[in-house]
Amino acid sequence: MLPGLRLRQARERLGLTYRDVERASFELAARRGRPELILHISRLADIENRGVTPGLHKLYTLAVVYHLNPLEIFRWYDVPIEDCFSDGGVFQAPHTHLAAPPISLKTPLRFDPAFDPKRTELLSRMVEQWGSLEGVLTNGDVRHRYGYIGSSDRRMVPLLRPGSVVLVDISVRRMEDDNWANEYDRPMYFVELRDGYRCGWFQQDGTRLLMQPHPLSRCVPEAWRFPEEAEVVGRVVGVVTRLNEPWSMLPGESPAARGDSSRKAP
Repeated sequence: MLPGLRLRQARERLGLTYRDVERASFELAARRGRPELILHISRLADIENRGVTPGLHKLYTLAVVYHLNPLEIFRWYDVPIEDCFSDGGVFQAPHTHLAAPPISLKTPLRFDPAFDPKRTELLSRMVEQWGSLEGVLTNGDVRHRYGYIGSSDRRMVPLLRPGSVVLVDISVRRMEDDNWANEYDRPMYFVELRDGYRCGWFQQDGTRLLMQPHPLSRCVPEAWRFPEEAEVVGRVVGVVTRLNEPWSMLPGESPAARGDSSRKAP
């Protein structure tokens, strides 16, 4: 069904006329102080009858007046909004940064009766039915943010490979660097700097914050004044990574390609 027809049906189900929608858009624009939210009758007619695609502000107005989820209207216009997170993973960025979370997650609804959780298996063969868990449920916990390890950030290789996605608990900002027995148990943190982000092992030494790269990364330690030059975003509590990608291979050239770690600890 054409999206314009869907919008028309949504309007008619509510018993709204073109004039009602226009009047509501003026009220919304006045309340928000955003004249671009105004939806004139002529534009609404073009959207419904001539296949005109509404801009972002007009789409928001339609969602508000029709009591619709704006993401649903995106789907009507064949915008694959659910795939934004996975599609974004294809396009690598050189710098480590925070990333928007997925809108929905695939979750198993029913397993094959032969599934044995004690055995290593391909999950795709063991799940009889998949479902989508809306992102508002999985990411409604304000404690969690997603971080992306830049394609040129090799500071924590091999534990954190370039292109990895990390789950950050922003409720844990007090750094602890004790009570760990090996490198896999050592806490990792996501830290915001004036010029970007770092993710890895940190120690606080008085007014200095020190980052210790993984010994195999061939990167040098770094240090910043704390908290003037560095702010702890949170503790890393989960990692999703890819293996054997080109950006994960060991470069054999300049220090800049080995994590851009040009700032040595004083």
